[in-house]
Amino acid sequence: MGSFERRMSVDLVHTALVGLEIELCVVGLGPAGRALAHRAMRAGLYVTAIDPRPERLWSPTYACWVDELPRWLPSSVIAARIEAMTAWTDTEHRIERPYCVLSNPGLRDALPLDDATVIAGRATRVDAHEVELADGRIVRAAIVVDARGLQPVKQRRAVSAHGIFVSAETAAPILPEGEGLLLDWRRDNGAGPHEPPSFLYAVPVGDGTVVLEETSLGLRGGMPQHELRKRLRNRLATHGVQVTGEEPSEAPHYPLDQPPPKKGSGAVIPFGARGGMMHPTTSYSVADSLALVDTAVHAICDERDPIAELWPWQARLVYWMRMRGLWGLGRLTTDQSIAMFESFLQASPRGQRALLSAHDDYAALGAVLFDTVAHLRPFRWRYDLVGWTHRNRWVGYDFDQPRHHTDRRHGDVGQAALLN
Repeated sequence: MGSFERRMSVDLVHTALVGLEIELCVVGLGPAGRALAHRAMRAGLYVTAIDPRPERLWSPTYACWVDELPRWLPSSVIAARIEAMTAWTDTEHRIERPYCVLSNPGLRDALPLDDATVIAGRATRVDAHEVELADGRIVRAAIVVDARGLQPVKQRRAVSAHGIFVSAETAAPILPEGEGLLLDWRRDNGAGPHEPPSFLYAVPVGDGTVVLEETSLGLRGGMPQHELRKRLRNRLATHGVQVTGEEPSEAPHYPLDQPPPKKGSGAVIPFGARGGMMHPTTSYSVADSLALVDTAVHAICDERDPIAELWPWQARLVYWMRMRGLWGLGRLTTDQSIAMFESFLQASPRGQRALLSAHDDYAALGAVLFDTVAHLRPFRWRYDLVGWTHRNRWVGYDFDQPRHHTDRRHGDVGQAALLN
């Protein structure tokens, strides 16, 4: 097709769409975008949803606290439920709050788009009232929501993980049946005291298997997969977990510093992780997105600014404080991370929830952050956590450089110690 014919084709599409009454166009059908399109459709809005592969089944492992899920979701979205999660610092802690791993098929099936117009296509331009697709089609709508997920990490503060899926029987030495590990900071992954820290996350996923995931939070650019893989194998070997290296795996890697959007009508509405709902210090986003879907839909139906409704000043203050926590996490050593979480895990249930999941409980979050810093020992480590010292401790760290480890009591790990 020549340029003239191509232009005529686009013009015809423009003409055909001028009279359409599309009230809402959702770009991106991950869990956040699909939930928004579904609830808007159920509220009676004329919805068009755009995604390159709208019927694909999501591959990441999604999890959350059970009490975060909105009541309109059926129980079929839960693949595995853990009544109390375990966290290891220098001691074992039990978090008496039910936790769950989501069923990706169950969640997708709970969010049907039967009355929406679904377009398979890749958006190349997303404006306030217009979306252009790679094939030249143009979709116009009164409101456009961008739920396409996050931009590349590059040198942003990131979460990185390497996870493998093994049978529950194989994982039993490190994760007993029915249990879940939210954080395992035990020093058994082979990393020295002057190397960037990482911890183990482990949960059953509901099909008889368990995901065992070595995880790093807050490093600029994240931790490379080969380093995480090595640490995970070291850790599992320490606990007598036998793996072959052929296990199915996943490799989460995405930025944690996506800010909330600015208020103002007449603009694209970012939602989900793209809209600032990625928790900066835990890397969770799906539960918050699901919980806030109806807030956005009600604002759209009532012709109010959805961004203002999603992000009142209380929620923005919570995000600001959590970002300070992210920066702190990204400069701590393993010993300091263990001490920091030991301090945090002494907090009240409300304090723990304020940090781990509450969207706008700024008073409780401020209190728990203050108490966490105030009870951190030794005293000098508080300066690192708040950024008065070693602000850029791991920036530019080379995971491929040769390093030698000696007895950790002496703290001598060769050239890597210079980064401190």
